[in-house]
Amino acid sequence: MKQTEKTLLEQMRVTDFEVVHRKGLFSLNDQDVLALKAAKPIIDVHIDALVDSFYGLQTAVPEIALLIGDSDTLSRLRNAQRRYVLDLFRGLYDLDYVNNRLRIGLVHKRIGVEPKLYLAAIYTLKGLLEDVLSQNLPQGEERDGVLQALEKLLFFDVTLVFDTYIRSLLSEIEISRQKSDQYARALEDEVSERTRQLELLSRTDPLTGLLNMRHLPDLLTTALRSAQRRSEPVSFIYIDIDDFKMINDTKGHRRGDEILRIVAEAISYVSRKEDSCFRYGGDEFCVILPNCVERNARDIYVDRLKEEIVTKVAGLTLSVGVVQTGPDEYAEPERLIELADRRMYAEKQANKPEERTLDSVAQ
Repeated sequence: MKQTEKTLLEQMRVTDFEVVHRKGLFSLNDQDVLALKAAKPIIDVHIDALVDSFYGLQTAVPEIALLIGDSDTLSRLRNAQRRYVLDLFRGLYDLDYVNNRLRIGLVHKRIGVEPKLYLAAIYTLKGLLEDVLSQNLPQGEERDGVLQALEKLLFFDVTLVFDTYIRSLLSEIEISRQKSDQYARALEDEVSERTRQLELLSRTDPLTGLLNMRHLPDLLTTALRSAQRRSEPVSFIYIDIDDFKMINDTKGHRRGDEILRIVAEAISYVSRKEDSCFRYGGDEFCVILPNCVERNARDIYVDRLKEEIVTKVAGLTLSVGVVQTGPDEYAEPERLIELADRRMYAEKQANKPEERTLDSVAQ
């Protein structure tokens, strides 16, 4: 059950047994109840004058006058105080009575009445009631009994009111803690996201979005070790854009950067999820293909890549070197990169005799 669906008594966990227990703590017994009921006719007669006196004293305190604020509020408070005083001498101190006391505490806390002001008001009320009773009851056991019973009941009421004060404070602390926890979690999430973004930036090339060359040796070593454990082949591809310097010189660096992004997008497009794609530097790119033999790397991957490039930029060609290692023996990462670079260079040299012009490279 939600907290808002519970009664105030349920929220405070006050039962009939708890009421009896609290009365016992203050020795509030049946004889006290009878004494208070017997004094009710006196209170009934003097109730209006008593309430007038009470609020005359209360509004003389600047802090209290500021909390009351206006005549309409004062009128409502006078009526509520009148009911409260009459309830003190009604002789029925059950769960309904307790619930009303708890509500008084809740209202006082919500409107900002500090405990010192509430206690001062109870002290004032107690003094006024004692004056009325002392003036209208003969000196003796009866008057002493009523005054003692009144003191017990007022203390009983004060504990109930302060329980609501304490509960409200604890609720505020809990709400503040929850807000702090939420803020801390949000801050942690933001820091984690910022950290992730920074890590991503440190791992990727800002122009193409591919992994940068700094992480190639580590990732290639990891891929080779993983393949060795599973006895799987690994293919490594080294890619170079043909005549890229001429593109920069004749078409400008902006067009050159655009070509780099187009090639990177094509590499990402034809690569599998498990493949790792790098911008190695300048116009050179590398791809790690786990569990892939050289034949498939060249006949499937490279062919698809070149076809994709042709659809994006007419006349743009690539020189590509492909090397396989494993599953029988595995080359070291540096050796694998070197071999793929050599094969790429060999292909580039083989393509040089062909007449090529940049006019066919679309802007």
